[in-house]
Amino acid sequence: MPENSASIASFWDAHAASFDEEADHGLRDPGVRAAWAERLRSWMPASPADVLDLGCGTGSLSLVLAEQGHRPVGVDLAPLMIEQARRKLAKAGFDAPMMVGDASDPPARAGTSFDVILSRHLLWTLPDPQEALRRWAGLLRPGGRLVLVEGRWASAGSGQERSREGEPPMPWMGGVEAERLLAALRPLVGTIRVDPLPDPALWGRAVQDERYAVVAFA
Repeated sequence: MPENSASIASFWDAHAASFDEEADHGLRDPGVRAAWAERLRSWMPASPADVLDLGCGTGSLSLVLAEQGHRPVGVDLAPLMIEQARRKLAKAGFDAPMMVGDASDPPARAGTSFDVILSRHLLWTLPDPQEALRRWAGLLRPGGRLVLVEGRWASAGSGQERSREGEPPMPWMGGVEAERLLAALRPLVGTIRVDPLPDPALWGRAVQDERYAVVAFA
């Protein structure tokens, strides 16, 4: 693993124990969980679909997908996040692969052909998000789709856009506006849909920043 990747993995490992305390991370609140389950149903094809959950964290969305009859595969750079994801899926009775790997360049052992590539709030962490999108689009089967849950939660110059010391620049630090993401996707996919996500039920609180999902079809 390159040195900068190890640094990023360590950063997220340090947050693994408390990660699920955020309402939209752990989905522990029944209302928040139900809101995400409804959204996932609206974005997914008929089950069973093969879904690559990139930057899967502790596996909360993978678990919901498995409960809906899909076949998720999770990839995350942080080993402690993956440990939690494995336990979470296994406790619920699902044998879904959850593996350590670079979500921007998914390992071949995760698979090379999927009905859906899913990521949530991942693109801002990547040194080259546009190259990652190109790779992800290449993993889609004909008729497959990218489902990208994103947002823009820091304005330019806010101080929240700086990368951590010693890490490569992250051009979408602080999130990415929908129009900017659409511009990056148009050369790679066909039909694109944008679903605004302002509903407090998804986040466990009211949000004032831009939240949305892009569903882009191969």
